Amino acid sequence: MPLSSIFKKRKDKEKKIKQVTDVKGIKEKKINPPYVVKPHKESIGSQAYSILKNPHVTEKSSDLAKKNQYVFQVGERANKTEIKKSVAALYGVDVLDVKTIKIPRKFRRKGKQKGWKKGYKKAIIKIKEGQKIEVLPR
Repeated sequence: MPLSSIFKKRKDKEKKIKQVTDVKGIKEKKINPPYVVKPHKESIGSQAYSILKNPHVTEKSSDLAKKNQYVFQVGERANKTEIKKSVAALYGVDVLDVKTIKIPRKFRRKGKQKGWKKGYKKAIIKIKEGQKIEVLPR
């Protein structure tokens, strides 16, 4: 492919650009066909189940429930604002604070068998006093 053909293609693309004046007289460049508009992200309510995996029910988490704090296992890539919005959407409570903890994977051995116990991320959510979340183990 000769080098001159590359420049011809660029000139063809430049011909497609037209200058259009709008109502205020400001010139804008518009490309035909118009740009494709990407759809907006799904609402957080529909994503909430992918962010919150399941409640983390232990003795310590049940003691925290008395202090209006609840513990959930969450997705590895979920951040604090997503977690806060998803808890508010699913349970209809006011979230005051979110703390996240990454639990690393652990090496386990049983006889000759060796392997790794999977790591996960958990979130401790503090809600407004007087509100409750009904947490049942899976």
